Amino acid sequence: MSLLSRLFGGGKSSAAKSMSPADAIQRLREVEEMLEKKQQFLEKKMEAELETAKKNGTKNKRVALAALKRKKRYEQQLKQIDGTLTTIEFQREALENANTNTSVLQVMGDAAKALKKAHADMDVDQVHELMDDVQEQQEIANEISEAISNPAGFGTEVDEDELLEELEQLEQEEIQAKLLDVPSEPTPVVTDELPSVPSEKPVAAKKKTEEDDELADLAQWAS
Repeated sequence: MSLLSRLFGGGKSSAAKSMSPADAIQRLREVEEMLEKKQQFLEKKMEAELETAKKNGTKNKRVALAALKRKKRYEQQLKQIDGTLTTIEFQREALENANTNTSVLQVMGDAAKALKKAHADMDVDQVHELMDDVQEQQEIANEISEAISNPAGFGTEVDEDELLEELEQLEQEEIQAKLLDVPSEPTPVVTDELPSVPSEKPVAAKKKTEEDDELADLAQWAS
């Protein structure tokens, strides 16, 4: 019977008893810890046998050879444990991935059921009808807003051509009023009278006379 069979209780009785993925992963981890401890034990035994062979190499060759033989057996067991650990690690990783996938699928299944339950009271045709009603009411609201904001509905419509004609008539009346309000030029007055002669001498002539008088007085004084 192999080591794994002994560890997991091989035989017909074990086949009848199924193990959950979580339990199997836990058992594999326990086996890994046990094998790792056995590795450490064998490594220490190999070191001890190697020291014994070194000490008795020259003194007692028989003891040294026996120690080396035991070291070889420990090495063989260590190799087997290494291979077993590798196999267990692969199996544990596969179980962990399978367990994760199972959990994910279960959650997705539950979510799908919840979504189906949420949509149980919904009908696609009813949803489309509801959206059509919403759009129709929105269009009605827009028409009402446009009608309220249009000032033309509060009075009689006025012909724009008539307003332009009236404005043009007012402009013509304004131009005629400005033409009639222009003042006439005064008529020049014709007379036979000549302008009067100024009684005072011009300023330049008056100044010349004063200079001549001063020169006369100066000449009289010099003589």
